[in-house]
Amino acid sequence: MTLKLHLSQEQLQKLTPQQIQLSALLQLPIQNLEQAIDEELEKNPALEIDEEATLRKLERKKGDENRDRQESYDDPEYDWESLFSRANRSAGFSYGGREESPDLPQPDTPGFFEKILQQIRTSGLSEEDMTIAEQIIWNTDSDGYLKVPVENIAYRLNVAPEKVEGVLHLIQQMDPPGIGSRDLRECLLSQLREMDVPDYVVKIVKYHFNDFANHRFEQILRQLNISREDLDKARKIIGRLNPKPASDDSSFDNYVVVPDLIVTEENGVFQVMVNDGSIPELKISSTYLDLVSRKKKVDKETRDYLKKKIDSARWFIQSVYQRRDTMVRVMKAIIKRQKPFFEGRLDSLKPMILKDIAEDVGMDISTISRVTNGKYVQTPVGLYELKYFFSEGMKDVDGDDVSTRLIKQALKEIVDHEDKRNPLNDEKM
Repeated sequence: MTLKLHLSQEQLQKLTPQQIQLSALLQLPIQNLEQAIDEELEKNPALEIDEEATLRKLERKKGDENRDRQESYDDPEYDWESLFSRANRSAGFSYGGREESPDLPQPDTPGFFEKILQQIRTSGLSEEDMTIAEQIIWNTDSDGYLKVPVENIAYRLNVAPEKVEGVLHLIQQMDPPGIGSRDLRECLLSQLREMDVPDYVVKIVKYHFNDFANHRFEQILRQLNISREDLDKARKIIGRLNPKPASDDSSFDNYVVVPDLIVTEENGVFQVMVNDGSIPELKISSTYLDLVSRKKKVDKETRDYLKKKIDSARWFIQSVYQRRDTMVRVMKAIIKRQKPFFEGRLDSLKPMILKDIAEDVGMDISTISRVTNGKYVQTPVGLYELKYFFSEGMKDVDGDDVSTRLIKQALKEIVDHEDKRNPLNDEKM
């Protein structure tokens, strides 16, 4: 037996600490990123929160949210805050007759999401209706309003819009009533239906809400033929209602999907933002930088330690910024390939694989995989996991590429509507 020694050259790519750190951050959804930043702040004293930049960021976010939540009934003469002040609520108008005693300690309760779903489960819904209910809850914002049309949910689940409406109506009757409402009027009506109030109060909200919101009280008095005392009573009752049925539940955010990206559209142009408004801005400690600059007053060992911590802080800050930039670039590339979908044509999803986006943005497939894995995006047409936009393709009869996701939906429609006594064979399908 003869042993021979062979020499060969092989190129191995060795990742730098910065690349490893960026790869780790790219995999994290937004909720985990905040935790990772807290851990890094804890172990690296050279890394600090930039308080001024963070405050400016939070103020911008608050301003954007206030603009987004403008109601269609907005009127400068009408004081909605006083009308719906929680401080004016009375225990005399509890929902469904249920009253809570403030003197008794309350047991631990499940989170908002689970609380709603537990109520739905006990209502005897089918498995399909439970899936619809979950989609409705996931597309509900932190105030309790449904953010997408029921038609979008119906299309995604391949069910009739009427079926989604039915489940939505059931959710709106849950505790707290009004969850899943599409506007303020519907929210208030859902609450009034659970209360023992005069009929004219419901009629004011249902048929004369614009007049009520704009202080056109004389018109309401004439049209409903009610007294001024009745109107005053109605104003007090409506004033005790909750315009944001989910906002009082502090556990809401723990049970809903938090999007990592937000896509908005204005005049046909799509904008992409990373949903990192709650993430603090970071900076390198000025104290550490000052110590390093004092060459004569700091020994070499201490200076080396300080420089190591400063470099680590700098790499971490750069990785956070690069994560943000990478996610935006990937999302923009997805929108460019699937623009008709984001414009509302939900049946226009094209075949697209990770390699396509990797080539578009000049990154490797593993990076695209990290960006899209477990991440969600809030779009004008609903909340979607990024993986939803990726699928293989097949040719249709015209030679055009069709997403296998759409093909599966089409097959499901065929099966659902075929004659069960004489089902189609595979060839016909």
